[in-house]
Amino acid sequence: MFGTLFVFLLMAGEIYTTFTFLGGSGWAYGRGAPAFYILCYGAIAYCISYFLLPVLWRYGTRHHLHSQADFFVSKYRSPMLGVLVSLVSVAAIVPYLVLQLKGLGIIVSETSYGAVSAGAAVWMSVTALVAYVVVSGVRGSAWTAVLKDVMILGVAVGLGLYLPLHYYGGFRPMFEAIESSKPGFLTLPARGMSSAWFVSTVLLSALGFYMWPHAFASVYTARSEDVFRKNAAVMPLYQLVLLFVFFTGFAAILKVPGLTGADADLSLLRLSKLTFPRWIVGVIGGAGLLTALVPGSMLLLTSATILAKNVYRVLVPSASDAAVAWLARALVPGIALLGALLTLRGGQAIVPLLLLGYNFVTQLLPALLLSLPETPRTTRAGAIAGIAAGEATVAYLSWSGTTLAKLFPGWPGVITDLNVGVVALAVNAIVLAAVTFVTRKPRAAGSRG
Repeated sequence: MFGTLFVFLLMAGEIYTTFTFLGGSGWAYGRGAPAFYILCYGAIAYCISYFLLPVLWRYGTRHHLHSQADFFVSKYRSPMLGVLVSLVSVAAIVPYLVLQLKGLGIIVSETSYGAVSAGAAVWMSVTALVAYVVVSGVRGSAWTAVLKDVMILGVAVGLGLYLPLHYYGGFRPMFEAIESSKPGFLTLPARGMSSAWFVSTVLLSALGFYMWPHAFASVYTARSEDVFRKNAAVMPLYQLVLLFVFFTGFAAILKVPGLTGADADLSLLRLSKLTFPRWIVGVIGGAGLLTALVPGSMLLLTSATILAKNVYRVLVPSASDAAVAWLARALVPGIALLGALLTLRGGQAIVPLLLLGYNFVTQLLPALLLSLPETPRTTRAGAIAGIAAGEATVAYLSWSGTTLAKLFPGWPGVITDLNVGVVALAVNAIVLAAVTFVTRKPRAAGSRG
């Protein structure tokens, strides 16, 4: 079992990814004020972790659990619920993995100054990621996080301080120039990504922060529950790094104009190439590569292990430990290949990919919270129905392009601008409550409430 420092590095290695490095600057460049949601939800999630993670650790340690699905199976005594949770977790991991591969492709292509095409960069990145997983494992990923965090701290803070001073003479002149060129860009819009969207997205992301299977499983590696309380006090400091990432994105707005849609994720590297000699761009790219390799390796390991141990083994109880271990290893390149193919389809920017993952994974929260008492406050049928309803809602709204604004054009923005994941969470809770009411066994006559 690992101590405070190791668990801190393990969780930090998972949390700070190319989403932070390229996505944060890309959204500051392309979206403006709505990007600040990224700064908010992590700090709230760490406050939640102070109370939630010790409870999960105590139960997991007492029952010798190893995965997120194990927790649900043990609490609800339902292997099929464990299979559902596992499939939901892997479905949420896929866009998160695509995010990492997309970031790797961008970094390799941009830092090669066009010598490597975007498509070739993705295939090179997939190969490197699979090799990294095979060579490193969990301990390797965690200790690589030390180097990654040192490099990202130096690069993010260095760029965030230097670029506004170099091009604008300071932070205030930079923001004044942006406001003059793009009035209202630094405030939340009245509709769309309005304050309703901002608050609901912060809430959804904070609640789902530790619902990711790799973050959940990291809880079991701690030596004691005090580890989480210490980490909860320190981890918010990481959020300060995001400010400097945003400053870099803002500095690029007037200096490398014309990046639209998903191309906004190129802003940090494009401005770096415009400003620095190639060797410095190489250092920046190296830091970016680590922000993708460390979490990407954990995503691959986690998803392969989940499918082998929590899905295949449940469906095929006679499978030997050797067969399950072989399947887990074999699934790593298969999942990486799927991620590469989805990455090459293009389309979405980095931040929306992570939001899609959060929309999926946060649907596990109601069933988790209601399982925390000694006797769960919902039935296994209620938990399964709620999760299924929430996931179906996310899938329909996300892939059909349907929004509340389209469905109810006359409704106020405070409702229609809500994040679709929050809408799905409401559907989840309603279905869970209804099915629980129907399936709960009546208490014996004369029993006390």
